[in-house]
This record gives sequence, C-alpha cells and structure tokens, in this order.
Amino acid sequence: MIGTSIFANILVVVFVLLALILLDDFLELAPYLADHIFRSRGSRALEHSLRVSRDRNTIAIAFIIPAILIVNRYRLWPATFLDGLNPDLRLPVVAGVFLVYILIRYLSYIIFKPKRRYEYYILAYRSAFSLFILLMVLLLVTVGIQALFGCKDLLIRDVLYAEIALVYLFHLVRKMQILSISYSPLTTFLYLCTLELLPTAALVVSAVLL
Repeated sequence: MIGTSIFANILVVVFVLLALILLDDFLELAPYLADHIFRSRGSRALEHSLRVSRDRNTIAIAFIIPAILIVNRYRLWPATFLDGLNPDLRLPVVAGVFLVYILIRYLSYIIFKPKRRYEYYILAYRSAFSLFILLMVLLLVTVGIQALFGCKDLLIRDVLYAEIALVYLFHLVRKMQILSISYSPLTTFLYLCTLELLPTAALVVSAVLL
C-alpha cells in the first residue's frame, strides 16, 4: 500500500501511530458498531453516549487516511487525468477529491436539516460514520489478505468495488429505516436522495468526465 509516494509513506506511519493510540477506544466501540448492524435503532445507544460518539467520530476521522491511500493505490476513483500525474501529486489530488465529497455531504446535511423532529435525521446522517469505520476495517483486511497471497491489483480492485457497493447498499437501507421512524415514505426518499444519492452520483460522474 505504501507505493512510491513519499506522502503515502508518511500517511502510513501516521495512521499506524493513530491506530495504536485509538486501539482501546476502538475495542470499546466495537459492540456499538455491531449493534448498529443488527438493529435499525442500534445507533441511538451510541449517539446518546457523548463519550462513545466522540470516540467514534475520532476513529472515523483517523480512517480517512487509509481510505485515501486505498483509493489512490487501487485507482478506485479512476479519473483519466490522474494518469498523467506523478505519485507525489496524484495522492494530494485524490485526498482533495475525497475531502470535497465529505464536504458536499456535510453541506447537504446542514442545508436540508429540518427545523423540528430532527433527532432521526441526525441519527441517519451520523450512521455513515459507523458504517465507514466498518467498511474500512473490511477493506484493510481484504487488501492485507489478498496482498499476502500475491493477488493482482485488478483483482483486488474488483473485490474492493464489490465490498464498497454491498456496504453502501446496506447503508442506504439502514439510513432509510432510521429516517422512516420519523418521516413519511416520500420525505424519507427525498432525504435519502439529498444526503446520499446526489453526492455519490456527483463523485461517480466526476470520475467519468474527468
């Protein structure tokens, strides 16, 4: 995963140090993440604990580092213009795109946040943090195992795409379930579009056009 970029080497070291620092917090968070998977209301217990939700947010932020490294290493955002960039420049560009995607999601959340009955709206938005952590654990394990067995990059990329698609589909279903507790089917669908489908569509389209 380190590749030839000096920035990638630095990010790997930073993430390893963060992983060691946050390991105890992650182990304590794990039961809450499991509860989020098996119960649509499971995220309430996590969000109602300020300490646990703060630790979850911190861990999610830390996992942005390997996310950027994996996206860059296996070309998961396959914009054509990246082919002409050297590794030391390509990684910051990929990081910038990733952070812009996060910003778009956050702005959508702020703009469309209802003035009342917003508890489950917030839960639905923050559920992405928990699923992101679980996704990154899955991707890191997948990359590690396949690299250990000498799998080709194209095979690894295809498996990563499949895992991302499955987790994202589960995330959409879980977010819809959370929103439907408080909102009508139409409102739930509209929130799902603005909070999830439109930002993701923008990411995919940008990869095709650029």
